[in-house]
Amino acid sequence: MERHRIVLPVGLVIAVTLACVPTPAPGPTEDPMLVHLEATVRAAATAMSESGKVLPEGTQAPPLPPGPLVQPSDLAYLGAFRLPADAPDEVGWLWSGEALAYYPDGDPGGPDDGFPGSLFGTGHNWNQYVSEIGIPVPVVSPGKNLEELNAATTLQPFQDIRGGTIDWPLEQPRAGLEYLPPLGEQDSGKLYFCWAPHLDEGAANPSHGWAELDLSDPQPAGPWRVGEYTNYVTTDYLFAIPQEWADAHTPGMRLATGRYRDGGQASFGPSLFAIGPWNEGNPPQPGAALDAIPLLLYGNVYEEGSPAMDGYAHSDHWSGGAWLTAGGKSAVVFVGTKGLGETWYGCPDGTVWPEEPPFPPECEGRGWWSERFAAQIIFYDPADLAAVAGGAMASGEPQPYAVMEIEDVLYNPDFVLLNHLGAAAFDRERGLLYVLEPLADEERSLVHVWRITD
Repeated sequence: MERHRIVLPVGLVIAVTLACVPTPAPGPTEDPMLVHLEATVRAAATAMSESGKVLPEGTQAPPLPPGPLVQPSDLAYLGAFRLPADAPDEVGWLWSGEALAYYPDGDPGGPDDGFPGSLFGTGHNWNQYVSEIGIPVPVVSPGKNLEELNAATTLQPFQDIRGGTIDWPLEQPRAGLEYLPPLGEQDSGKLYFCWAPHLDEGAANPSHGWAELDLSDPQPAGPWRVGEYTNYVTTDYLFAIPQEWADAHTPGMRLATGRYRDGGQASFGPSLFAIGPWNEGNPPQPGAALDAIPLLLYGNVYEEGSPAMDGYAHSDHWSGGAWLTAGGKSAVVFVGTKGLGETWYGCPDGTVWPEEPPFPPECEGRGWWSERFAAQIIFYDPADLAAVAGGAMASGEPQPYAVMEIEDVLYNPDFVLLNHLGAAAFDRERGLLYVLEPLADEERSLVHVWRITD
């Protein structure tokens, strides 16, 4: 017996068991029995689709075999650079790091130094205005000397791009940014954004939108909800899904969005959804619920025995993500801070907060803590996410296939809070991964850079 996977029209997959049918030999000649069977199944699937029927449960194909994967050893560290110091503290790069996006056509008059394009990012977390900067050459400083690093220049100063689409202020706001070229009926590329508060249990409020790239005239549209999912799993990081992968597995949806919320109140690990706002209007109506395809979603503390990411800790903090591709290799990565060793809810000194009184004296920084925190990049196989999108794998099944600890490159590795790393952005054409390290440069963020090697 052999199982052969036959690709059907979008959304329809069937696994067929053939008795005594030889595997077709490589090359242009195909087994006529398989050709006939494929035509038969396609006709049946099309008829079922047109009639509104669905394939019986259990007929999905097994996951696609994984392609070449980006490994930690493929990421070559190129160094870091500083952010500008030319903005007022309350809107500038002090206490920043929440959102970052790469724009391939930015800084067209910049130097020919191998780092073209620009970065959009959010500033001080009180306001989270958005600025655009040019990208200088990163520098490796063996002694972690900030004066040896190049500094970015401001291309567009900080502006509030929300324009009233998002109620402000938000308590401990979570934010995401990503650029995509014109899609659907759009006539210009857009800067996509999302904002939601850290503490908003169970809320599924409108949180996503888009803006024009001219920060002085952003013309924001939105906000929209991600289906009926809570903001705890949808509203933090944003990044692009490669066109070819999206065409095969999430047609029309090229924007990935998600969030990790500490304490297991939403998902025992990072979550991820594919969306395509341009499919639902230009722009969709404010408050619209966007169609969303789950790609990664674990269980939570409210679901006994539900799935979790391997090594999960309540003190984890996954703050950014990117879909890496280079030379035929790929990976979906999340960057953030991993809690290691014993984990507790309470004070940084190890005091565990009881569920019932008497309570100990209040401490600064009460929350989820672990014996050690480490900056990490975790790697997921896109084939697993394809299997989730196609219904062949549950959303809580994918697991990281590799972990890369990067504490050694940080300039403030002993920082005790849960944000050793911030947001991430990716230059797909050159295989460059940009990752923020908050509070590393006189309370400003630093930008670290890796290149994916062939």
